[in-house]
Amino acid sequence: MKVAGRSTGGARRPGGSHADAQAADDRSRPPRPHALHRYGQNHLVDGNILRAIVRQAAVGPDDVVLEVGAADGQLTRPLLERARLVHAFEIDHRYASRLSKLAAEHPNLAVHSGDALKQDLAALDPPPTALVANLAYNIAIPLIMTTIAGLPQLSRWAVMVQKELGDRLFAKPSTKAYAAVSVLVQLACRREEVRAVPPAAFRPQPRVDSSFITFVRRASAAAGTTSAAGDAPPPTAAGYAAMDQLVRTAFGQRRKVLTNTLAGAARAGVNLSRDDVKRALDELGLSPAARPEELAPRQWVALARALGWPTGATEAGGHS
Repeated sequence: MKVAGRSTGGARRPGGSHADAQAADDRSRPPRPHALHRYGQNHLVDGNILRAIVRQAAVGPDDVVLEVGAADGQLTRPLLERARLVHAFEIDHRYASRLSKLAAEHPNLAVHSGDALKQDLAALDPPPTALVANLAYNIAIPLIMTTIAGLPQLSRWAVMVQKELGDRLFAKPSTKAYAAVSVLVQLACRREEVRAVPPAAFRPQPRVDSSFITFVRRASAAAGTTSAAGDAPPPTAAGYAAMDQLVRTAFGQRRKVLTNTLAGAARAGVNLSRDDVKRALDELGLSPAARPEELAPRQWVALARALGWPTGATEAGGHS
């Protein structure tokens, strides 16, 4: 089932800081506009969960936060108390005056109207270091992938997504959830924490469960470092784009064997044939009948290297 989108809100609960209390419904403010189906707005109304996800987001005073779907600023307010600056995007014009008022009260808030996916996020000044947002199902994957590939200074993601999507991001190989996005996210990022969020936490209630998931970018290839888990650095930006093409080409027909799905793929002077793929699989000790979902992220980079495909790194991080 699909949740088209959400905007963040809150419900007032006892306890917590002044900033946390402001993250819940404030009866002194006008009622929030009704949720619009075309934006799929599901407002977070559980104050305890809102406080918990703000803590899990772990935003610090040096962070520049990118928030997509700011609505009337219920999540924005506690972020402003913690971050150097918040770039808040909102597509729904009904919230414009509320966000403008909030910006007038907080000089570290920059409000951006319109669809974040249609904006040049790389041009944001100062550049974001963290994405904290309650994401629409239909924009979650494009936004996550866009920020991984296009915002190199963004090192932390703290996002509310449909549970099914959250499971997919860090799924293990040979499982139903494992997909191209699983490989690509895990090549670049390492998961930290996942918090289950029930439908009752939102108004109106979605028909699916949600997850608040935090993950961080792996050490850059330029740094030449490895993680505590022993994972090698992720590909460079150019190598990541090449891996994106290779992985998506293969998973485009995930039930077919790699010798068929990758035959004909071409990039940077490399033109793959079925024999090329067979030889590469054999070099890695993999079956010529191997399918895309059988290879872990680390194996995908090894396969690319065996194929002569550009990777931009000596080796990539694996599943975490």
